[in-house]
Amino acid sequence: MRYGEGDRESEHVEDRRGRGDGYLPGGGRGIVVPGGGRLGLGWLLILGVVCLLLGINPLSFLAGRDLQMPDMPRPTRTGAPDITGLPGKGGVGGSTDEMARFVSRVLADNEDVWDRVFKGAGRQYQKPSLVLFSGTTRTACGQGQSAMGPFYCPVDGKVYIDLSFYDFMKQRFGASGDFAQAYVISHEIGHHVQNLLGIAQAVEEQKRSARSEAEANAIQVRMELQADCLAGVWASLNEQLRARLEPGDIEEGLNAAAAIGDDMIQRRTQGYVVPDAFTHGTSAQRVRWFRRGFESGQVQQCDTFTAKEL
Repeated sequence: MRYGEGDRESEHVEDRRGRGDGYLPGGGRGIVVPGGGRLGLGWLLILGVVCLLLGINPLSFLAGRDLQMPDMPRPTRTGAPDITGLPGKGGVGGSTDEMARFVSRVLADNEDVWDRVFKGAGRQYQKPSLVLFSGTTRTACGQGQSAMGPFYCPVDGKVYIDLSFYDFMKQRFGASGDFAQAYVISHEIGHHVQNLLGIAQAVEEQKRSARSEAEANAIQVRMELQADCLAGVWASLNEQLRARLEPGDIEEGLNAAAAIGDDMIQRRTQGYVVPDAFTHGTSAQRVRWFRRGFESGQVQQCDTFTAKEL
């Protein structure tokens, strides 16, 4: 991606690395979800990686048209799957400060795109904070851990990431490159947009009414595939605004999407695949929806909830 010293860095980055503030009062170890309750470590194992359901076209916002939202299921908070072996400390190739600047610039680009989208709809975009941590950290959703991968907490409206996750992506799954890293951040910012629009609560309610865990997981898969599609939409709009992409960047994003498919992760971590436990979709599905978002540049092309085939 084309970033230089003159490019803006977001003012909304909170650096907690090395602070050791990961334990919550009372020793809580779960994750609080909207509407009450707490997800235990068992549920953390099936939460998804590296998201948006607006059903609207950001390009129309840039042109000043009205915001229109369809009646669709609305996604909830998610993060990366808990993958055994993710380091709890350490940097990214020994360049944590350089990587911190990079994610700060990616966050700034997200702010610029979504601020234009919301303003075009006559609304105000509330910029989220991005928290850098190492090992564990406090969140309003419970104790954040490196093994969870990057995640978004709707209660405090913050994105959390241990930068060692990028090393893990590269070493364990072969997903490298700066655009692959930007894709991860942008996915989580998508969850923030969902939260601002009330999307998270509606899907959480739908999942609570599911008749089985498998059915709830299927709802989550559609939400995450939509997130992949809309990560592609963000990349498309950002390219129009900032011309950040270099040759090979989109291939990096597609490779990352393929590497973190549920089927791929399950094969690598447990040696077999359990489709009912999928929460993000297969590698092929993730690639397909990311590509669809990027090539169309239109959010309405990302309606996975009414799609007959994923």
